[in-house]
Amino acid sequence: QVRVVESGGGLVQTGGSLRLSCEVSVRTFSDYAVGWFRQAPGKDREIVSAIGLVNVNTLYVDSVKGRFTISRDNAKNTVYLDMNNLKPEDTAVYYCAISTSNIIANVDYWGQGTQVTVSS
Repeated sequence: QVRVVESGGGLVQTGGSLRLSCEVSVRTFSDYAVGWFRQAPGKDREIVSAIGLVNVNTLYVDSVKGRFTISRDNAKNTVYLDMNNLKPEDTAVYYCAISTSNIIANVDYWGQGTQVTVSS
């Protein structure tokens, strides 16, 4: 069975850092694009970052550019989201998702989410 498991969330102060991990159990992890989404209280889900089949193929929402870095380690079937200079506006549940076609339009599997809370 395919599994997508996020970890690394927690409570940090403004300006702090966290590393989120997304560990994927699937036959051919290297065939999947991976995305990080987040949903803040009372708001819709938004994509935060995504990575293609190689580390150089990445995207970021404008609000996190320069602060967040996505990377993947195919040997470990894991994708990371390094979050620096965190702001209260980053508070949300962060979800990892994978797709063999389109990470925005056609997610194949979702993780359960991990809570990130940034205090003022």
